[in-house]
Amino acid sequence: MNTVKVKDIVFNEGAPKICVPLVGKTEQAILDEVDFLNTTDFDLAEFRVDFYENVEDFDKVEELLQKIRQKYNKPLLFTFRTKKEGGEYEMSEEKYFQLNHKAIKSGYIDIVDVELFSSEKNIKELIALAKEKNVKVIISNHDFFKTPEKSEIVNRLIKMQEYNADITKIAVMPQCEEDVLTLLSATLEMKKQKGDRPCITMSMASLGVISRLSGELFGSCMTFAAAKEVSAPGQVSVKELRNILNLLHFEQ
Repeated sequence: MNTVKVKDIVFNEGAPKICVPLVGKTEQAILDEVDFLNTTDFDLAEFRVDFYENVEDFDKVEELLQKIRQKYNKPLLFTFRTKKEGGEYEMSEEKYFQLNHKAIKSGYIDIVDVELFSSEKNIKELIALAKEKNVKVIISNHDFFKTPEKSEIVNRLIKMQEYNADITKIAVMPQCEEDVLTLLSATLEMKKQKGDRPCITMSMASLGVISRLSGELFGSCMTFAAAKEVSAPGQVSVKELRNILNLLHFEQ
């Protein structure tokens, strides 16, 4: 299983990396969140630009990225989460890819998230640009309503690998305890049989919290925690998560 290095962070090595989302609506709220991060123990931040009130103004987005970089030097993940996958703002696919291209070209981001269920042509063009600019790519999929069958979860993660994502990601909503086991079993199958690169998986809401804590055992390389505001159901605080991961960490 390959690793991916972004600055000083190595995915697929040791405990899952803790990612904290920036979900402010205004520039000042986002910059205040960045300041707050300096008091917390985490590995990387995710700028959830779909929360930002000026997301349609790509120049303002780039200016804000520059301001974030003046305060922050850890890895930065840039994510516009679409409405259909649980995001805050509706945007056409054309604009979605224009925004992501702008962020990649800015030189201010280290990783970009692109959703699996987008145009194949657009995904391939974005990956080519990202590789040219030395930006890593997460291809992701989110189901806020259900947990697909294990085979479907595995197939989606394999499809992401076929696109040549640096890191694959899937998040699903459990309706029962068995759904959590389905997600964990699919993750383990990727780790032991089908996966060849870092993978992020999670089962959301309170039922799925265990999936955010057990990544090192089952094969998920990153987990999300809240510094101030949560960005998805089931997130725990970054301080609590770090303490738990330290207790669970083991040498493989």
